[in-house]
Amino acid sequence: MSDIQWSDGAPIYRQLKDRVIAMMLDGILKPGEALPSVRQVAAEYQLNPITVSRAYQELADEGLVEKRRGLGMFVTEEASKQLRSNERERFLKDEWPAVAERIQRLGLSVQDLLNPLGNH
Repeated sequence: MSDIQWSDGAPIYRQLKDRVIAMMLDGILKPGEALPSVRQVAAEYQLNPITVSRAYQELADEGLVEKRRGLGMFVTEEASKQLRSNERERFLKDEWPAVAERIQRLGLSVQDLLNPLGNH
């Protein structure tokens, strides 16, 4: 999971969960791959194992990972498709309206957006 910087703005389990989700979306964690063990993550990032377990449990509750008895947690086959769909919906609902409003306010054309450095 490389360099993680924890912020005070959100619970650490939530930040860890978001990091795992980002790794799934980026293709770093692929369907069928194992997540690092709770103990490994807790030791590497000096976290309480309960914190790591809570993040992993939320991922499992959302169907993004599954527990395989004696083997650990694994990314589900439908995780990336589900995440991409969820993220697209969130972007279009929560982020795009503000972006579209700003584009309109600035009078930007499609050509401006496709060639942001003015290479027309």
